[in-house]
Amino acid sequence: MTFSGPLWLTLHSMKSMNLFLGLLLGCAGILTVSAQAAEPGAVMQSTQMIVVTTPGWNAVKGTLRRYERGTPHETWRPVGEPIAIVVGQNGMGWGIGVVSTDESTVRLASDPVKKEGDGRSPAGIFALGTAFGDAPQPLPGLKTPYLQLTPSIECVDDSGSKYYNRVVDRSTVVPDWNSSEHMRSVGEAYRWGIVVGHNGGDMSDSAPPVRGSGSCVFLHIWGGPTRGTAGCTAMSQNELTTLLTWIDPTHKPLLVQLPAPGYAQLARRWGLPPR
Repeated sequence: MTFSGPLWLTLHSMKSMNLFLGLLLGCAGILTVSAQAAEPGAVMQSTQMIVVTTPGWNAVKGTLRRYERGTPHETWRPVGEPIAIVVGQNGMGWGIGVVSTDESTVRLASDPVKKEGDGRSPAGIFALGTAFGDAPQPLPGLKTPYLQLTPSIECVDDSGSKYYNRVVDRSTVVPDWNSSEHMRSVGEAYRWGIVVGHNGGDMSDSAPPVRGSGSCVFLHIWGGPTRGTAGCTAMSQNELTTLLTWIDPTHKPLLVQLPAPGYAQLARRWGLPPR
């Protein structure tokens, strides 16, 4: 877009003034935060955060920490003790969440990227959706929407389906998929869980899922402290139920998943809690 006349002069003057102020502050030893260092919009609005870190991209075992703050303008404070978790059996890879990770200053060319069936959990920042379980009633104290898993509830992982990366009730739609996860049949792992908003999953206001970029990502009960998942993040049942009843949609909770070196690099830029 090209500007001319008085408007151009105004913008030029403003630009010159900003440059002068920046030089003045720099000479005075005052560091200014660049636009890239500003908190992403989703983080700015959140007052609950779940942080999952692992030692590296291919690690299975990691740690989950909870944080909260009274208002978006306050600093993050830890809640409870860190807990053990496991991620995908092949570690983590960049996913599609509420903050773009396409920039070269965020994603290196050598970093893995989440794909369908790769056994990696998504890395990035994600919203959380509907909680689920096999019980007819939700956990006491649960604040999120709840879905009881009946035999007809499936999560579609067929990238050719219009229901790709959606949890659907087969009895209420015309199935067009060749592959899906029959969630009630999974058993103990899905006694309780919650949908992670990777790649548009379970998020009504998100962009449509990118086909082949991964589906059906949840927080759920683990099979043990060393057993990786197909791409979810898992923990003990007691820790999961504590987490689920703590999550409050009115606080716009977010899930952050990153290898520890990446977290250290991006924490200030994204406004994440210091570790």
